[in-house]
Amino acid sequence: MGKNQWVSPRKDGWSVKREGSKRPSHVLPTQSAAVNVAREIARNQKSEVIVKDRHNRIRDKDSYGNDPCPPKDRCH
Repeated sequence: MGKNQWVSPRKDGWSVKREGSKRPSHVLPTQSAAVNVAREIARNQKSEVIVKDRHNRIRDKDSYGNDPCPPKDRCH
């Protein structure tokens, strides 16, 4: 299973950063663009996407891994 992908706000846009990494892999102008990139990476690595809002609070999580007992996703 790969490392989780975090989508976080920045002064110059939104960053996509792998968990444990110091620097973002992508910086994009919109949150939706950053989420799309993070989802694609998470699908390839079978990991999770964690999305923060503008106030740096976790707003959403999506799992693309092999979860043996997945909860029902009420967001998507």
